[in-house]
Parts: sequence; structure tokens; C-alpha cells
Amino acid sequence: MGKAWRVLGVSTFAFVVCFAVWMVFGVIGIPIRKELDLNATEFGLLTATPVLSGAALRLPLGIWTDRFGGRAVMTTLLLACAAPVWLVTYADKLWQFLLIGLILGAVGASFAVGTPYVARFFPAKRRGLAMGVFGAGTSGAALNLFVAPWIVNHYGWQMVPRVYAVALLVTAALFRLLSAPDPGVDPSRKSPGIAAQLRVLRDPRVWKYCQYYSLMF
Repeated sequence: MGKAWRVLGVSTFAFVVCFAVWMVFGVIGIPIRKELDLNATEFGLLTATPVLSGAALRLPLGIWTDRFGGRAVMTTLLLACAAPVWLVTYADKLWQFLLIGLILGAVGASFAVGTPYVARFFPAKRRGLAMGVFGAGTSGAALNLFVAPWIVNHYGWQMVPRVYAVALLVTAALFRLLSAPDPGVDPSRKSPGIAAQLRVLRDPRVWKYCQYYSLMF
């Protein structure tokens, strides 16, 4: 079980970082709003865009996790999002922030990657505990409210995405080093097609639990 707890620890840490990055516009959006003179609707769109795209991306990322394994998908996700986060520094128009925000939604979708990945390392009787620990990674949103304002006050809002981009790269390296291959996942093995995987959407229980999650989250 030592490997399982190590995987849980590094996965939770990665999720904390992802969640902090996902919510970054909630903090730096305030000075950006002043610079661009955004109205309430435009500011709402700025902060909501990563959340909306994150929700939409959870389905394909979950499918890819089943196909290629959580270790590969999470590592790729962390690396791929570092550059867009860094580019936030150079954006100076609303459409540029919105475009980058669409991409940043991917880090919020990391929940759909880490949950099945971590679950594969634990027996059924301990998965509830493991999921609870991993789910605590949403505390990254709270961490963001402490870290990002401090950076903004001392170095300006442009420094926040730079720090977060470096954090994503460091986290990707740590995750790759400390995580382990998914048990039971073989990317070379033929997997069910997209249509077959989407048949789960016919199950009314899926929609019921989606409603529970939307209300509670």
C-alpha cells in the first residue's frame, strides 16, 4: 500500500496546483478588469470561461484516462497548460484572455483524470477514503486566494501567471517522478470506441448523480 499512498499524495498535490491555476482569474481578474475597463457582463465572462470549458473537457479527459492511463494524461495536462498560463502575462485584449481561459479549463478537468487514476491503486474498502483525500485538492482555490493577492500586491498581476506556469512545470516533474503506471491499463490494447464509451450516458443514474454534483459543487 506504500505505493498507493505515494500516488495519492502526489496526485492530490497536483490537483491542488491545478485548482489554484483554474481559479486564477478570480484574483487577477480584478486588476485586469480595471485595465481593460470591463463591464459586469464582460468580467463575469472572463471569470466563468475557464469553469465552463473545464466542465466540458472532463468527459474527453475521462475517456482518455481510461484509454491511456491517468499518469500519462495528468503529466501531459500539466505540461500542456504551462505555456498558455504564461501567455496570460502578454494578453491585453478581452478576446485573448477568453481564448486562454478556454484552454485553462483543462486544469480544472484534472479532477476527471485524478479520480479514476487514484482509485485504481486502492481496494474497494479504501476508495472512499482515497477519494476524500484527493477531493481535498479543491483547497487549491483557497490557496489561490492567499498566494495570488500577495504576488499581485508585491510584483503586479502579471507575475501571477508566470509563477503558476513554473509551478505547473515543477508539479509535472514531481508527478512523473513519484507517480506509478496505472494498474490494469495498457494503451496498446484495443479499447472500446467513443460510441461504446458514451453508452453510459443512457443510464439514468449517471444523470441523477450529475445533478447531485452540480447542486453540491
